[in-house]
Amino acid sequence: MAYLGGAMLLALIVLTCVSVIGRSLNGFFHTDFMESLAPGFAAWTLDSGVGPVNGDFELIEAGVAFAIFAFLPLCQITGSHASVELLARAMSPAVNRILQFIIDVLFALVLLLIAVQLFSGMQSKMRSGQTTLLLEFPIWWAYAVCLTGAAVAAIVAIYIAIVRAAELAASKAILPSDQGELS
Repeated sequence: MAYLGGAMLLALIVLTCVSVIGRSLNGFFHTDFMESLAPGFAAWTLDSGVGPVNGDFELIEAGVAFAIFAFLPLCQITGSHASVELLARAMSPAVNRILQFIIDVLFALVLLLIAVQLFSGMQSKMRSGQTTLLLEFPIWWAYAVCLTGAAVAAIVAIYIAIVRAAELAASKAILPSDQGELS
């Protein structure tokens, strides 16, 4: 999933660059200087479609949402979420295991809730037939790709919560705790 999220971000970077360059060229070809210097060339380039990518904001919005959900499973399974630990170092490993279990169970429940709500939202958008403004692609498509990432993240989070329960039972660490510590 993280590779798919990375590929999506790379595609969005290329899309943004192409759109910005097209927008800049469009503005340049509309200047009085360019129209007086080469009026036929300016008209030809503008007529050929040089300009911003139509619907770039819609594509970026849907793509970034997918990328966020695509990275969640990796962050969850590696314990790489950002965290601030003020008192954890002062507590015993047993207490920290209990806290980690509680956090991971809550995280699994939240991710499951997000996946369920995305599914409900996707069904609602499918029924309403709502589309984006410029590209007019069905909004449920964006919900569907986000739901894929959210479902995988929820499955991984449930797995992590089960492993944390096994850690409590065995009184030893099996998986890494949060690695994204900020102190």
